[in-house]
Amino acid sequence: MGKYYLLTSESVTEGHPDKLCDIVSDTLLDAYLEQDPQSHVAMETVASKNMIFLSGEVTSKAKLDIVKKVREAVLEIGYDGKEKGLDGNNCLVLTNVISQSPDIAQGVNQTDGLIGAGDQGMMYGYACDDTEEYMPLSISLAHKLTKRLTYVRKSGILPYLYPDGKSQVTVAYDDNGNVVGIQTVVISTQHSADVDIEQLRADVKREVIDAVIDGKDMLPDVKIHINPTGRFVVGGPEGDTGLTGRKIIVDTYGGIARHGGGAFSGKDPTKVDRSAAYMARYAAVNVVAAGLCRKCEVNLAYAIGVPDPVSVKIDTFGTEEIPKAIIEQIVEEVFDFSVAGIINNLSLTSVTYKPVAAYGHFGRPELDLPWERTDKVDALQKKAISYIADAIISAG
Repeated sequence: MGKYYLLTSESVTEGHPDKLCDIVSDTLLDAYLEQDPQSHVAMETVASKNMIFLSGEVTSKAKLDIVKKVREAVLEIGYDGKEKGLDGNNCLVLTNVISQSPDIAQGVNQTDGLIGAGDQGMMYGYACDDTEEYMPLSISLAHKLTKRLTYVRKSGILPYLYPDGKSQVTVAYDDNGNVVGIQTVVISTQHSADVDIEQLRADVKREVIDAVIDGKDMLPDVKIHINPTGRFVVGGPEGDTGLTGRKIIVDTYGGIARHGGGAFSGKDPTKVDRSAAYMARYAAVNVVAAGLCRKCEVNLAYAIGVPDPVSVKIDTFGTEEIPKAIIEQIVEEVFDFSVAGIINNLSLTSVTYKPVAAYGHFGRPELDLPWERTDKVDALQKKAISYIADAIISAG
């Protein structure tokens, strides 16, 4: 084989302690928005040995039984016994939820009908042509593996598996950015104490890896590691404390693109950490789908209380089919990056967020997410043709 480079991404199951916390936070966010679409929510969750602790700021007309919602979310994941690391039936649930700071609220709720950004920061959106869903292959496969791991557990195909688990995929690329093949696959899954490790490895290879990855896509010297430590009985919040927002690279592009640093789960759409990252992805997906480049990263930056971004920047990594300056110009003309524009155009107060809390916020065709739609392709292509034609006329 010729020269190539490697890119690696990981995913975690919904039972991973950090993902459990993301799911609880977004479960509560959905409940608040369902009753009051104007709710302002910033919900943080900590999971430890047989305990869930909730802290955050909420301003809402909604009335929730928070403890009941938390228990339902934990049990749905599959944490229904202490041997699994958490029992949603009787775990301790503590809450410390207060109202949003009035200093923040005055910047977000503006009297002229505009909505100010709920915080400052930089947000990134990315798309590439590796896969049909415009995601890097490594993170796409990693998510599919963890989803399959959860499916074989919940469906009873491998009933000895427990909720906690991880995957990792390494993909080889040639110097032109084309996929060469899969170089390494890693899966670690929590399991009952009485299963033989060799049986587990054979079962996971057959029912998870082989069910997700076509053998012809693997390199001849592919390395496969299944529970490489040999034992993973103690898991979930008993083995590792969970925290909302600690798997942000899993949530986005698996480390293939940059990340602004802000977490998503538990935050209402006025928090641009979440909403602007969705809008940046929306723009990037449409730019790649329009054929303007093979890879696109959109960077937005906001100041707290200010409705519009303070900067918009695009990187095409040398894959552009037309000048990058033209792409930047038409993107700003086609997409409304104001906070209100993002919320309204993507209908973010009516989105159900819990399904994206695990297995990625992007590249989820089964969910029909508004930021994954390619409905701006025609507008981008028409503007690109117009600008190029004008440039030719001016040069002639």
